[in-house]
Amino acid sequence: MRFTGSPKFTHQQTDRIGVLITNLGTPDAPTAPALRRYLREFLSDPRVVEVPRALWWLILNGIILRIRPRRSAAAYKTVWTERGSPLLFHTQDQQQALQAKLAERYGDDVVVKYAMRYGNPSLASGLQQLFDAGARKIVVLPLYPQYSAATSASTFDAVSADFVKRRWLPDFRFVSHYHDHPAYIAAVVNSIQRFWETHGKPQKLVMSYHGVPLKYLHKGDPYHCECHKTSRLIAEQLGLEKHEYVTTFQSRFGREEWLQPYTDATLKALPGKGIKNIQVVCPGFSADCLETIEEIGEENREYFMQAGGTDYAYIPALNAEPMHIDALAQIVQDNLHGWVLEHDEPQRAERAKDLEVKHEQKS
Repeated sequence: MRFTGSPKFTHQQTDRIGVLITNLGTPDAPTAPALRRYLREFLSDPRVVEVPRALWWLILNGIILRIRPRRSAAAYKTVWTERGSPLLFHTQDQQQALQAKLAERYGDDVVVKYAMRYGNPSLASGLQQLFDAGARKIVVLPLYPQYSAATSASTFDAVSADFVKRRWLPDFRFVSHYHDHPAYIAAVVNSIQRFWETHGKPQKLVMSYHGVPLKYLHKGDPYHCECHKTSRLIAEQLGLEKHEYVTTFQSRFGREEWLQPYTDATLKALPGKGIKNIQVVCPGFSADCLETIEEIGEENREYFMQAGGTDYAYIPALNAEPMHIDALAQIVQDNLHGWVLEHDEPQRAERAKDLEVKHEQKS
């Protein structure tokens, strides 16, 4: 077996700490061939679809990949921009902002890269960039606030598979979830409050999360519980009563039962209950993507309005908002304890002193 090394490695280079932020992924283009490649990789993951492999291979290759790519490509075309996929460019913005934020405290000791679990840039390429930059300690931060085996664990699987092929293994820390991190909750709450300042407060706030099959909950996956805890913490800080918000689950696939209540069914039913002014926020999505822009912003809006609703608004994901970047930086810093680079302690102290002076001058 040939193990992967770092072509740019020298024994004289300075050791650094690497941070890899990851997200689900996106096709390379809004075309059927690109969607077919992306969906094949995504839906072949046994963490995503827990069906006997032989049976699923027949279903995936015989039915789904013959029909779904064309339909998905049409949907992606509605959200594609000059910068490409929204999920991709928002993640790029998050990486750049997080790099700048961490540099305020750590200088160039910490390097931040980004990668996608499926599609490009791959996790392997992101890890290689960190190794090439001299990272000898690595924190992987999947941008999934709530843990699920289909997302966080799948990312860990891919990182582990890459490490198996490596000649040199780093010290390694993995953030499996941050659904109740105070800084993350504060960022979501602040985003909602700022939206209310412009658009007013609705009759009901709908907190919609990506769904997973109900059987995952029964097998011990904590995703459902973590989503509800996130909603409760957000509602408490907003001062909402129980009747003023609801937690729902979107984006179900296939015929089996998924986590309920379903977002689309809920929105179709609310006007009949006298709730005609709602806002939807998606606290499980760290960046806007097809599922928030098209599914929530357009498709579900149509369901609600056709059912008799009068006011519908989608509150954007946190994306690269300053409070979100501050939260991600805090999560990273929580996972850097004990990893202070000894050779740089005097320089770091000097930088911290300089930052204090600059802060005082601004004040």
